[in-house]
Amino acid sequence: MHDIDLSLYPGERVGLVGVSGSGKTTLLRALLAIEAPDSGSITCQHQPVRPGSTAQLRWYRRAVQYIPQDPASSLDPRMSVRALVSEPLIRLHVDCDPGERAREALAQVGLDAPFLDRQPHQLSGGQAQRVAIARAIATRPRFLLADEPLSGLDLPVRAQVISVMKNLCDESGTGLLMVSHDLSVVAQLCQRTLVMDDGNIVEDRPTAELWRNPRHPATWALINAVTQLPRCALPDCNAAEVEALV
Repeated sequence: MHDIDLSLYPGERVGLVGVSGSGKTTLLRALLAIEAPDSGSITCQHQPVRPGSTAQLRWYRRAVQYIPQDPASSLDPRMSVRALVSEPLIRLHVDCDPGERAREALAQVGLDAPFLDRQPHQLSGGQAQRVAIARAIATRPRFLLADEPLSGLDLPVRAQVISVMKNLCDESGTGLLMVSHDLSVVAQLCQRTLVMDDGNIVEDRPTAELWRNPRHPATWALINAVTQLPRCALPDCNAAEVEALV
């Protein structure tokens, strides 16, 4: 990565897009405090963030939570949904009733109380992704970092999960950075889009503006890879503009 300058604010929904090898995963690992940047610094709420033990980073793990790409493989099959959603609360010493907070988090993602007693193998793909989101929001984080959270979901389920994530950010003021290679997905969820190419952020603009007037060849390539942009994705674009883009 080279000279990355990135800010994420509470309640903001930001997409980070780019082809494989562009640097998205490296940047995400740095933001998750898994790897340290070669130079520069990362701060959260005016505090420096560096890789460290769970005890050293407990404040950061509460403030910043992660939504994985493949919830099926990230959810321990031996644990119930109740235990899975409660686990970060217990590990991070959150002062609350873990069971009640787990129920509350599930309700936020549209799952009712009976799901608390289910095992991961009893969940559909969309339900597993909602449980992964509930697990991430149970600590009431200020920011969510998501890695391709909608890949592998069929279109109706994807639309439901997008709606859930929008509502979470808008109602709770949680900031979201979503990594994706698919601009059409980002267009439906994110207000601002960052385009990465060869370790650099080459565009950082409002999503609708970026769609209308892509400036960098990497952005053009991503747009050309989109076969169909949902009509609801860019409410400020008329149908003719959307057809011209895709």
